[in-house]
Amino acid sequence: GSSSAWTTAWRRDHWLWWRELSDAERNARLLGARLKTRRVPPYPVRVAQRAAMKAGAVTYERNVLRPMLRALGDRATGAPRFLIRVDEFPHYLAADEPDRYGLESSRRFHDTLASAGTPYLIAVLPRVATHPLDPTASGDRPLTEQERSFLGEMERDGVTLGLHGFNHRTRHANPRRHSELRGLSEAELTDLLDRALAELSAAHVRPRVFVPPFNRFGAEQYPLLAARFDVVCGGPESVPLMGLHYGPQWRGEAVYLPCYPPLYGTAADCLPVIADLVKREVGIWIPIVLHPGWEAREPAALSRFAREVAPYAANWADFLSAIDESRDGVSA
Repeated sequence: GSSSAWTTAWRRDHWLWWRELSDAERNARLLGARLKTRRVPPYPVRVAQRAAMKAGAVTYERNVLRPMLRALGDRATGAPRFLIRVDEFPHYLAADEPDRYGLESSRRFHDTLASAGTPYLIAVLPRVATHPLDPTASGDRPLTEQERSFLGEMERDGVTLGLHGFNHRTRHANPRRHSELRGLSEAELTDLLDRALAELSAAHVRPRVFVPPFNRFGAEQYPLLAARFDVVCGGPESVPLMGLHYGPQWRGEAVYLPCYPPLYGTAADCLPVIADLVKREVGIWIPIVLHPGWEAREPAALSRFAREVAPYAANWADFLSAIDESRDGVSA
């Protein structure tokens, strides 16, 4: 019995070592340095990391960016490559408040970025739920013809389309636990993704990037997501579930791309950080996350953001090509 247990443990640890080795090799191709992928820490550590982030003791600059730059050295010098992610279209409240969060508000946001020539990724909802923050509610609608047409228009303007769950309905009432995915079995998650992809396929959309609603999914769900998508995104709410990690990083069969404040915030929050990173010539892939609903309050800040970030905004198609090359063993 003890021998069998030892053998099982050895195989598990050997697999983890090999996985980390493979991830490090792919990171070397994608990033320029053989960075290891940290394991998901224990739950108390993850909770402490999130609490420290909220208190300002853990920051993007100190705990994510600086360690990456130390590891990369001179290979991190140059123009930044900002990966702008936008959550989401349609807005998850579009069914309940169409006058405020309908197509026209999304169009205004897009026109601001497109007019400056700023590429980005939009997280697309296949269906729009009614009362999405109420787990006991039911009902959703498919994308309208006008919304499908707008998806095509955005693509022609250089926007990359990602998947944002199925209908953004939370399974948990507590705001600190809002998630469409947490608690789903493997079969249930597979079914949700199948239905979501089928809806978008009917709109001629085949996403390679997954953006979890509310930034929440269980660490045990990551392998299934990684098997279906080339990039799995995260945010500050991912920290208690996955831990604090640098990004982008190869993690299993996909690249994990978390984004943290202040680059997960408003355009006004991002502007001084962008100027600093450009001045310092931090030449790496850097994620930024915006929300159209937040930007409606300060359209002037969004216009300035679009102008200033445009020369350094990377097209997600180029990022996906770099991922393909690093997966296949071609140096980026």
